[in-house]
Amino acid sequence: MSETGLPRVKIYFENGAIGGSDAIDDRVCGLVASAVAVSTTFVLDKAYQITSLADLTTLGVTAANNDRLYKEVSEFYTEAPIGSIMWIMGVADTLKVSEILDKDKAHAATLIESAKGAITYLIVAKKGNDSVTAVSGLDPDVPVAITNGQALAKYYTESLYAPFFIIIEGRHYTGVPNDLALLSGRTDNRVGVLIADTVSGSNGACVGLLAGRIAAIPVQRSIARVKTGAIGVDTLYVGSVAPENAKPDTIHDAGYITARTFVGKTGYYWSDDTLATSATDDYQMIPRRSVIDKAYRIAYQTLANELSDEIPVTDANTIPAAICKNIQNSVETAIENNMTAYGNLGNDPSDATDIGVECYIDETQNIVSSSKLTVTLRVKPYGYAKYIDLYLGFKTATT
Repeated sequence: MSETGLPRVKIYFENGAIGGSDAIDDRVCGLVASAVAVSTTFVLDKAYQITSLADLTTLGVTAANNDRLYKEVSEFYTEAPIGSIMWIMGVADTLKVSEILDKDKAHAATLIESAKGAITYLIVAKKGNDSVTAVSGLDPDVPVAITNGQALAKYYTESLYAPFFIIIEGRHYTGVPNDLALLSGRTDNRVGVLIADTVSGSNGACVGLLAGRIAAIPVQRSIARVKTGAIGVDTLYVGSVAPENAKPDTIHDAGYITARTFVGKTGYYWSDDTLATSATDDYQMIPRRSVIDKAYRIAYQTLANELSDEIPVTDANTIPAAICKNIQNSVETAIENNMTAYGNLGNDPSDATDIGVECYIDETQNIVSSSKLTVTLRVKPYGYAKYIDLYLGFKTATT
């Protein structure tokens, strides 16, 4: 069946598979935080791009006049290298997180559009001066915010070809992990929820600190990777207690991100990198979400060059094999140059022919009648050693 409308490239995410072009800046953070305006230098609901804490100070924002915004940016650059791009926006502290993430309101949506789709992950920090009655261990706005955040990210992925994921706060956590609703029953694979903060008894979470760790590591890397090192702060809290006393295993099993410790190691580490969806979802983990989103951006940039181009056809109205091969190679080369070369894909290092990507175009498709070119792209993920079993015993003469 023929399509109508503007010529376009549309990319469909395939799920269930697990179980060049210009370089991509794949770690661009967006932050929407409760704030107040500062003269004419910092205006609410306006996007600003910064690359350091000093840039925030230049806007007139300080810990005294905008404590929440300053805290998140400061903690972001505790982990992220100076020069890391951050798009920020201040909003009225009367707004709920679900309102900030509503795709039909001029808050997070404005930030995404102002950045022209450059943002690859978004965090939201609300000033903790509100009073709520917790439901399932959290502010009842949290599940609504997850739903709105998923819709926001999905909309801009499809309309602006700018995929991103979101980390929100597990606001007003009661400190009882068994009360938490299981996120594994959801299908929101672009939203994660953090329960931990650098402030004891906080109503929010240190989303800036977590975002800084994401900015500091490549797309394929887990925030929970122990080799990366401990989180760059001396103290963390889950509610009003230290993470090691907060049953981080129960919080993790419910699908939330929190902080944890390891016996014999100093400092705190992130528990995991799960998003609000089931374990059978290919994109449940932040690194897999980030890898597939980077491939999406590269594939779009490459295939957009083919839009409305004339394609020779055979007598059967199909595509010559050489034409298919040429387009396949252009996509694979772009992925190889921008992902494989940077270690983003799980290609076999012992196999020189394994570049971690495969693009396929069926040459028998009838492009004359449909005006549609169907392309299949696969990228190879890494495995992650989340569980390690060691069998230990004595070595004797018979073993």
